[in-house]
Amino acid sequence: MTEPIKQSEKVAVITGAGQGIGKAIAFHLAADGYTIVIADIREEVARATAAELEKQGFRAGVVRTDVTDPDSCENMIKGAVDQFGRVDTMVNSAGISKPGPSLDVLPADWQRMLNIQLNGTFYCCQSAGRQMVKQGWGGAIVNITSVTAQAAFPQRASYCTAKAGVDMLTKVLAIEWAQYKIRVNAVGPSHTETEMTKTLVAQGLYDVETVSKRIPMGRMASVDDIANGVSFLCSEKAGFITGQALYVDGGYLAYGYF
Repeated sequence: MTEPIKQSEKVAVITGAGQGIGKAIAFHLAADGYTIVIADIREEVARATAAELEKQGFRAGVVRTDVTDPDSCENMIKGAVDQFGRVDTMVNSAGISKPGPSLDVLPADWQRMLNIQLNGTFYCCQSAGRQMVKQGWGGAIVNITSVTAQAAFPQRASYCTAKAGVDMLTKVLAIEWAQYKIRVNAVGPSHTETEMTKTLVAQGLYDVETVSKRIPMGRMASVDDIANGVSFLCSEKAGFITGQALYVDGGYLAYGYF
């Protein structure tokens, strides 16, 4: 009988982990025993986060990654393996937000959103999946989607479309890769307190009070709320869960009362 893999030996690659939700996920998975690889296009930010992790006694590495470039995603996984010998978990958290009237969306902006949110998620899943199949013992992939995959938001056509695509991509990969013991799930945050949110508030594009009133639990999510969901789906407690989207939304999607 094969000995189970010790949690302390596992390696998690997280895109967009330099700040925000991705950074919180990095710290939570590190606390769970994972060695962390921060894959971010902003290398200085990524190295600062890695230094914070190491200061707290965790193992961490950095691979500069442009998720819109398939070769960069391949190099991300290669870099993780070169540094730590394996990849057990892939979390796709890289993302952007650029609200605007659909009549005015430029083709380049539409394409950039899909390249980062949807195409990038696929490229990273594919690269990580290839490595996990090669290793032979399976793994866990978690994609960060959004309540906007299920609920339409005005002035966010490209964002909602991309996140809905991530939801379906998660299901397809889950059923296709189950034979390799690779579980693929998604976590869908509702409105979350991040640096990106603060930027939208400063631009007058976001009203925290109005948003909080719309959420049955009466507040926005914290980055730790989202990271807890990811931690669960990466763990053995979720060993028979695949192809699912866990919406960490304080009841947002369930609320239908007018």
